[in-house]
Amino acid sequence: MIISEVRNELENHIVPFWAALRDDENGGFYGYMSYDLELDKKADKGVILHSRILWFFSKCYIVLKDEKYKELAFHAFEYVKNHCIDYENGGVYWMTDYKGAPSDTMKHTYNIAFAIYALSCYYNAVGDRFALDLAYKLFSDIEENTRDEYGYREAFTIDWKLVPNDALSENGLMADKTMNTVLHLIEAYTELYKADKNERVGQRLRWLLDLAKDKIFDPERNALKVFFDTKFDVIGDIHSYGHDIEATWLTDLACDTLGDEEVIKDWAARDLLISNNILNIAFEDGALNNERENDKINRTRIWWVQAETVVGFTNAYQHSGDKKFLDAARTVWENIKNYVIDRREGGEWYSEVSFDHIPDSRKETVGPWKCPYHNGRMCLEIISREIDF
Repeated sequence: MIISEVRNELENHIVPFWAALRDDENGGFYGYMSYDLELDKKADKGVILHSRILWFFSKCYIVLKDEKYKELAFHAFEYVKNHCIDYENGGVYWMTDYKGAPSDTMKHTYNIAFAIYALSCYYNAVGDRFALDLAYKLFSDIEENTRDEYGYREAFTIDWKLVPNDALSENGLMADKTMNTVLHLIEAYTELYKADKNERVGQRLRWLLDLAKDKIFDPERNALKVFFDTKFDVIGDIHSYGHDIEATWLTDLACDTLGDEEVIKDWAARDLLISNNILNIAFEDGALNNERENDKINRTRIWWVQAETVVGFTNAYQHSGDKKFLDAARTVWENIKNYVIDRREGGEWYSEVSFDHIPDSRKETVGPWKCPYHNGRMCLEIISREIDF
């Protein structure tokens, strides 16, 4: 059954792979491995990558209670604490070099959100108050430096001057604001609120959920808009299937963490509409397609999209009792086992696989964005939810 399968994948494949990337000479974890499994020990180290690794091992310790995860989380925390945070100007750097010196000092709201997420989870795992204090400092950095009258601005210089949002813009568009950043602010503030139920965090989390409802959710399509100008007017005609299904369970989790029954019911109904829509339009040949741009469907199977689909459809089943979601989740997991997991010795998951099951050799195995966050989280969520199918 699926719980034993994903637990085996987590404990005997994903965890050993990432633990082996530990850099005991310079701190943190190595930042790049090619498709051909060639490790570059002198590659720059992504701060998003390290926040996600810190979150991953912290959550492993919470769920699996093994001391080895606590020690790995501590190793990641030391790197984030000592090399990723800008104590002078606030926020976190975008990249460090392999020795831990800043190599790209851009400040990005999305990146800072992941640091909050990771530090809060580390606190929730081991009770390190300094980690929570850092999370609150970064929360204040976001609230004081990135907000305008419409929402959260995204990309800045080291001293908080606006720059073009290249890091999260795609499809030939330049977006001032993105659904992706709002989604992961919700995720980060949920984990921070879980730590000690701070009311200010709760207020901002509610505000973000309202923003997502009023500006990002499209009730005519039961989908999330993706890219926006500074006033949250939509730009481009993009539908990101993976972000939609990921958002369904992350917003559910945010509402459950807040404990507001009206908000819970409101978002549960909306998330089921989104989940049904995704199942109907994006689920094809045992996996989830990537996105639609105008009238063109991108059918590439992206590693993180497949992982989030398993969790999202499982979550939809829990809220609806409709077995079609559970069947779809199982089907996607079978597809992951057959085509996405890299069975080569020393491999992990392929970054991208074509519709006809060919891994993309241009895509790295480890990189600034390729991490244990989505696939590891899928395993941890399925284990925690205790729904075997």
